[in-house]
Amino acid sequence: MKVIACYSMKGGVGKTATAVNLAYWAAKSGLKTLLIDLDPQGASSFYFRIKPSSKKWAKRFFNAYENLVKHIKASDFENLDIIPAHLSFRNFDTLLAGFKKRKNRLKRVLKGFNKEYDLVILDCPPSISYLSESIFNASNLVLVPVIPTPLSERTFEQLMAFFEENDYPQNKIVPFFSMVQGQKSLHKATMEAMSARYKMFLNTTIPYSSDIEKMGVHKAPVDVFAKSQQANYAYIKLWKEVSETARKCG
Repeated sequence: MKVIACYSMKGGVGKTATAVNLAYWAAKSGLKTLLIDLDPQGASSFYFRIKPSSKKWAKRFFNAYENLVKHIKASDFENLDIIPAHLSFRNFDTLLAGFKKRKNRLKRVLKGFNKEYDLVILDCPPSISYLSESIFNASNLVLVPVIPTPLSERTFEQLMAFFEENDYPQNKIVPFFSMVQGQKSLHKATMEAMSARYKMFLNTTIPYSSDIEKMGVHKAPVDVFAKSQQANYAYIKLWKEVSETARKCG
């Protein structure tokens, strides 16, 4: 089983859209896939029309994988299950602060899914926190969408520095350019500079697209309602590149 985190320190970069579309294509490719929505806003759960439990259960999340199993919901798509977010997830950092070996709590509970799922995708909240560090430890890949602008470049540099300072393997970080507007000279220049500096950037880029924005209207991955559009082809290509990268990683 592989674990891929869709993560960014910065919000509004296309992280959740990436998690949703990659989970969809992973399942469609035949992988038994579990998407875990760790963001208390619950956007990826919303895109899949999955409602969270009415009861707060964040306190039990990191205790044992059996607690997670109770909250798995089937999606409308074969091979794809969801654990929806709950607003109580906003307290994860406070909860993790009370655990010994808190950096390993998520990895420990996810191990229980080894025999049932081929892939776990984590949709992560935008922060650097105890939860983030638990995510970094649990994941084989940390997939990072980067808008090609100076501010996004800065936050990516901060993430790289955090990994180095805290002895996390930087080869887990897999960045790609998101919300790209090819007609903008700033985007082109930033992509060229960052690709030259950081060789780990994927070849695939995700365009800025109204079809991706419409995911919230249709409550579905892009392929469901915009099959022949550029954004959908981009996510197909991204999935192929990410799956090959995940296959090679430990």
